[in-house]
Amino acid sequence: MNLLHRLTLPVCLMISSFLTSASDLHEIGIPVKGVNWVRLHPGRSADGRPSLLGSMGQNNGGLFVFEVDLATGHCRQFNAQAKDADYPICSMRSLRTGILYLGSSWDGRLHRFDPAHPERGVEDLGSIDPGSATFPTGIQEAPDGGIWIGAYPAACLTRFDPITGEFKRYGRLDETDKYLYPLCGDDGTIAAQTKTTRYHLIMFDPKTGAHVPVGPVLDDPNNPERRFLFFKGTDGLLYLDSDMGKFRLQGMTATPVDTVPDQMPGIHATYKHGYQVDLTMPGGWRAAFTEDGGAPRKLDLTNTDPSIPTRHLTLDWVGGGTELFMIGLGPDHRVYGSSILPEHLFRCEWDGTGLVNLGQCSLSLGEAYSMAAYGDGLIALASYPAARISLYDPKLPYRFGLGPGSNPLDIGPLDPKEIAYRPHAMAVTPDGKIWIGAAPNYGIRGGPLGWYDPKTGHRGLHREVVPDTSPNCLLWLPELKQLLVGLGTEPGSGVAVQRPAGAFALWDPARDQLVQAGDFGLKDLADVCSLVPAGHDGLVYALSCRPAYLIKDYSAQPAPTTVALLDPARRRIVASAVVPAAFGLTPKFSVDSLRLAGDGTVYLVLASGVYRVNPDTCGVSSAWRIPDGEIDVTGPLVGRRLFFGTRWKLRYIDLP
Repeated sequence: MNLLHRLTLPVCLMISSFLTSASDLHEIGIPVKGVNWVRLHPGRSADGRPSLLGSMGQNNGGLFVFEVDLATGHCRQFNAQAKDADYPICSMRSLRTGILYLGSSWDGRLHRFDPAHPERGVEDLGSIDPGSATFPTGIQEAPDGGIWIGAYPAACLTRFDPITGEFKRYGRLDETDKYLYPLCGDDGTIAAQTKTTRYHLIMFDPKTGAHVPVGPVLDDPNNPERRFLFFKGTDGLLYLDSDMGKFRLQGMTATPVDTVPDQMPGIHATYKHGYQVDLTMPGGWRAAFTEDGGAPRKLDLTNTDPSIPTRHLTLDWVGGGTELFMIGLGPDHRVYGSSILPEHLFRCEWDGTGLVNLGQCSLSLGEAYSMAAYGDGLIALASYPAARISLYDPKLPYRFGLGPGSNPLDIGPLDPKEIAYRPHAMAVTPDGKIWIGAAPNYGIRGGPLGWYDPKTGHRGLHREVVPDTSPNCLLWLPELKQLLVGLGTEPGSGVAVQRPAGAFALWDPARDQLVQAGDFGLKDLADVCSLVPAGHDGLVYALSCRPAYLIKDYSAQPAPTTVALLDPARRRIVASAVVPAAFGLTPKFSVDSLRLAGDGTVYLVLASGVYRVNPDTCGVSSAWRIPDGEIDVTGPLVGRRLFFGTRWKLRYIDLP
């Protein structure tokens, strides 16, 4: 074994005697007040008039429903009663009653808004299925008025009775997949589709609770040449239109048919992108947002009668704040960052002044996972979903788009098949290529390493560096003229972790091939999450840890957090030390949490505070503990000033 020595120091010896005081914590502000999972819900009021509701999620203040005055655009806003209700992933306005139902993530609760009784606000109806449902995937209404909800991660099905207020929980319907999307036919049929490792249908008997799989199975759902469309038709019945046949679903069987009807407007079996529900309100009115970008306010009301002019409305809903996801340092020595759902790019000066929300920077609208400086003062961003690449010139006016003159310019996914999905890592090599490492798309086991050349527009992709791993971090090694790749165990969403540990890998960009991969002698290696140069002898500090989200969402096993000093040229560990469990976990959104100061000091940033790394032993000692909340996002260390995010707040601390 190449491990030279490994030290775990007692906690009492690691507490520094010069902790920074809470008064040195500086609040910069809330960079972004955007909204997520935006939906319009057209319908009719109790007296038959056109009625338009909207629903939006937000981190600070939770999800809310608003009722639009169709003459002025004024919004009566109703925030959710449940404390942690956010991300209204699924929603459904009853075509019969006009009541709006919403499912929130990640608390897995059901909510109701009745426009006939606005004084009740957004009612919290309770947990959909405690311990099994954190992410509601679909809400549907049966002919008897029962509300059926599918949910992740247990692929479970639940019925809510609006009359009694009771839930009946039927549990898991599929042992392989985690995502379940139900539909209710007007004949009383209930069926559901599974995602993401495979697509197939399950028929459900509400009288007995029995369920059976029916019809064809699509084992490669990420293949764009395949078709598997489960929907409710205009005749009120359920159908499957697939490249393996067309079927009508009734009772507990799937019957082959020659043709299928059109899809019923406003009824969706699975998640569809877009803000609109295609329904016409009384009087022939239709509503549509005329802008995207994560904070839509411009709305047009058009009429089926062409003689009636369009109404252009500006909505006045009020946002509270969007969580931060990534913070980095630009080549202009300014601090840049991304919010999460919606993805907006923000900026401030290195002294914390001039905070501004620049706006949308990618069609992804999820979050920018990574950024890097390249060329002559330019910035590259890679965003989830689809690992889309955006190129930004801070010297030019901000005008996001897809065509000539756009800044940032969205140039599309890293790869056309969209295998890369969560672009954790980015590095630029001396030849100007931008390298991106990513976790894979939903249902896929391992993530790719790819590159983009901004001079030529060419791209390249390697499906996996090491089987069943995904790149978490990248570091250019000038001495070796190679990329050091830190690999973790993260698969695509819906898939369990496949292996106990990630790996280190050396990659030759000139030959575009793997040189060597392995644990390099690091005992109890978990996921390689962060790499920074030591500043001497070609050595590198590395962080091995098991991010909490892998344990919670991907069935990974807990593992110790370790700081190690690595000699890449000799593929060996010079020193390593386990971080005491009492110090806590890495930040929620930033497992890349090692930072190098100008004087060569290396810091480890955890959710609880900042820790100094001993250069001889790799043991850590506390430099500063956060007095309120947690560090959710690790930003750049500019001099001794560390920028970071706590939920929706941008902050900094001057380290001693």
